[in-house]
Amino acid sequence: MDRNSGQKRAVQYLYPPVDPFDQRMLEVGDGHRVYVEQSGRRDGVPVVVVHGGPGGGCSPAMRRYFDPAVYRIILFDQRGCGRSTPHASVEANTTWHLVADMERIREVLEIDDWIVFGGSWGATLSLIYAQSHPERVACLVLRGVFLMMRRELDWFYGGGAGHFWPEQWERFVGLVPEEERGDLIAAYHRRLFCGDNAVELQYARAWAAWENGLASISSIGAGGAPPAEYARAFSRLENHYFHHGGFLEHDDQILRNMDRIAGIPGVIVQGRYDMICPPRSAHELKKRWDRARLRVVHDAGHALSEPGISAELVRTMDQIARY
Repeated sequence: MDRNSGQKRAVQYLYPPVDPFDQRMLEVGDGHRVYVEQSGRRDGVPVVVVHGGPGGGCSPAMRRYFDPAVYRIILFDQRGCGRSTPHASVEANTTWHLVADMERIREVLEIDDWIVFGGSWGATLSLIYAQSHPERVACLVLRGVFLMMRRELDWFYGGGAGHFWPEQWERFVGLVPEEERGDLIAAYHRRLFCGDNAVELQYARAWAAWENGLASISSIGAGGAPPAEYARAFSRLENHYFHHGGFLEHDDQILRNMDRIAGIPGVIVQGRYDMICPPRSAHELKKRWDRARLRVVHDAGHALSEPGISAELVRTMDQIARY
């Protein structure tokens, strides 16, 4: 199979592209300005899209999961990435800053409550936001669940996924001296923040390539070198968050706080063969959340653009729009 054919087929499930009716840079404090856009129906059902990473940024394609005749679609770039400034900055950049930024966006846009739609790290942040402000969340739609737990980081950065992708794992590990390989997150952290731009970029590209190469079930593990600016922001921010355990007090903080969102309905869309965020976390989340429906897409990995994932997410948002 052509490795791009899956993404081409995914397009049939998506709504046609729409242009934003509002774009702005929002001051959120600490010297940060966050990019925010709105598209679709001005008086529609508000839905905020929470991108992954941390550090991935939003893209125009993310508007296409929602019927623009129904939804008021809000996208934003989290601190330090995409069009937000300062670029790639980790100063005053924690989970709790991002939760506060989401509330700031909601207040500025004069929205009482909204649907929160997030995947991967975006699912993590969506859950933490909902647990912090349950009265502001009408529904949660999550994809590729990541709970910011040590076992998840150990899977991806401790060799678990490497058993399936040994060639790519060897390239990722090979940049680190053998004596530092017991903690690759810390080893990469030292180099991503060493102050030498050439070294930081080398390790940023390697960090991003390891993840991007495993995102799709149709991947052959070689996604090419990511653009320098994207790689720098994505890798520094993601590593910063993982190095600090997501700035959470407890490893199982999301699961132990599920009672806070017991009354919020939700849908979890999970790829069966997700190499980055394996289905165990989605399964454990569902067990603690009676009002959630878990939809496992059997011929899919992690990427938002997987045909089965795209189809299920569009179907979910269309179903919500009818109620």
